[in-house]
Amino acid sequence: MSKIALVDDDRNILTSVSMTLEAEGFEVETYNDGQAALDAFNKKLPDMAVLDIKMPRMDGMDLLQRLRQKTQMPVIFLTSKDDEIDEVLGLRMGADDYVKKPFSQRLLVERIRALLRRQEAIEGDVTNATTGDTKVMERGELRMDPLRHAVSWKGNDVSLTVTEFLLLQALAQRPGFVKSRDQLMDVAYDDQVYVDDRTIDSHIKRLRKKMRVADSDFSAIETLYGIGYRYNEE
Repeated sequence: MSKIALVDDDRNILTSVSMTLEAEGFEVETYNDGQAALDAFNKKLPDMAVLDIKMPRMDGMDLLQRLRQKTQMPVIFLTSKDDEIDEVLGLRMGADDYVKKPFSQRLLVERIRALLRRQEAIEGDVTNATTGDTKVMERGELRMDPLRHAVSWKGNDVSLTVTEFLLLQALAQRPGFVKSRDQLMDVAYDDQVYVDDRTIDSHIKRLRKKMRVADSDFSAIETLYGIGYRYNEE
């Protein structure tokens, strides 16, 4: 049974969403502000967190920043209809997905399940078809180990979210071949989950930024404007 942390200052959302998730077989812990959630997470992390952005004491952005210092557990943001800047910023900071309020609880459940499945695939026994029995993929200076969710560039470790890992893996599997945004959406999201082009672009920007921390000259991910992205082996 996966444990989901639901963090929102709206008690109606906490009550209704937690009831829905529990009915779907999840264990749910609820918190009405970011500081209360962080205090609990410092003792024991859940399997996933669903965070509202605007909360008292500590908002979702601050909480996410604290979490990304020590964990890559999946995080979904809940955003209001007009928080487009917050959505993009949240993804760049390391959120895996976002859902706009008011939202379908069924949609939220499906996105939670999709992220948990991807997390299990990375941590579990999914074999990368291009890496043989070792399950480790090496492309030039890049090394990816799906079983350990480990990435390194020129020997330097790079910490990626689940979505970032899957996007980099999809691009690096076939160096020189272009992946359209639609193809990358299929890699990162289930068919029933809709995301727009900007979401993929935000993930790629965040991914590049992290790789450039390891190597300021990193340029292996090329943008082909109007088409998609390509990994060039270096």
